[in-house]
Amino acid sequence: MPRGSGSLNFEQLDANSWCIDTGLNRPRHTACYLLHDQGELAFIDTGTSNNVAGLLCLLRKLGFSSDQVRWILPTHVHLDHAGGAGALLEHCRRATLATHHKGLPHMIDPSRLQQGAMAVYGEEMFLRAFGSLVPAAEERCHALADGEQLALGKRQLSFLDTPGHANHHGCFFDHHNAALYTGDTFGLCYHEFDHQGVPWLMATTTPVAFDPDAWMQSLDKMIALRPECACLTHFGPLLQPDKWQQQLRHSIQIHTDIALAEEQTGNTQGRTERLAKALMEAAVTQLQRHNPALSRTEIEQTLKDDIKLNSQGLDIWLIRREKKRAANTD
Repeated sequence: MPRGSGSLNFEQLDANSWCIDTGLNRPRHTACYLLHDQGELAFIDTGTSNNVAGLLCLLRKLGFSSDQVRWILPTHVHLDHAGGAGALLEHCRRATLATHHKGLPHMIDPSRLQQGAMAVYGEEMFLRAFGSLVPAAEERCHALADGEQLALGKRQLSFLDTPGHANHHGCFFDHHNAALYTGDTFGLCYHEFDHQGVPWLMATTTPVAFDPDAWMQSLDKMIALRPECACLTHFGPLLQPDKWQQQLRHSIQIHTDIALAEEQTGNTQGRTERLAKALMEAAVTQLQRHNPALSRTEIEQTLKDDIKLNSQGLDIWLIRREKKRAANTD
């Protein structure tokens, strides 16, 4: 049995789907989803290795067995979404791990994932948050291409290639109930910020592959499916996603504008800190307009980690832009 908590909070969304709180960082921060049809199960995202014990315990609590798991489906290979995929695969003997073709090699050999995450978080925080990464057996993995269909019982899940947050990001659309499992491509939506039935969405530009133009196109592609619900990893189901998409587009644009304004200064020293300060100021301004009862302290406490990661991602985006300009002038 993998280490970690044996109990995870969850919410049943309908007769055959559940939103599971993996417990990462704080309650209602990071979710994964369990789907059932005709005796077959699919996990969409898994959380980290530390919560795999909790996922297996939850299966038993719901009256299922690990042998019923047909699919393990990370939306992308960032560790809050896929860090537990290899460990979960070991315990689900009949499952196949399927994810974006660009990300799958990192599930089979997660050494570069681990090195990159340790560089971002530091070794101590990495081990505390993510635990050990278990390589996925290559013969039990499948590389997904855009538009591919996966059967789960009698229902069909469509895979959508949705770059923008990451170039190896994909979403899964359940045609049975028009639910779109969005990973990070529909942004962050923390429900402590909901106000009078209105959510607040923010882009997540964590390292290393932010691409605002591709992200906007991915949103077009997602909304064209007319989903009735977007199931976010951070956090939970969001009804009528078409109604809220402009919030996310606005946030993507704000992040882009802040980064480009910083680029114009030509000063790279201390750039991530300045980006973080500007992003936090923008978030505080927006959120206090959204809900005047929110204090700056509450906002900063909730968003400080996301803002730090977003600033690092934007800095890497600016570095890539500079390298591209230099290559074009050679």
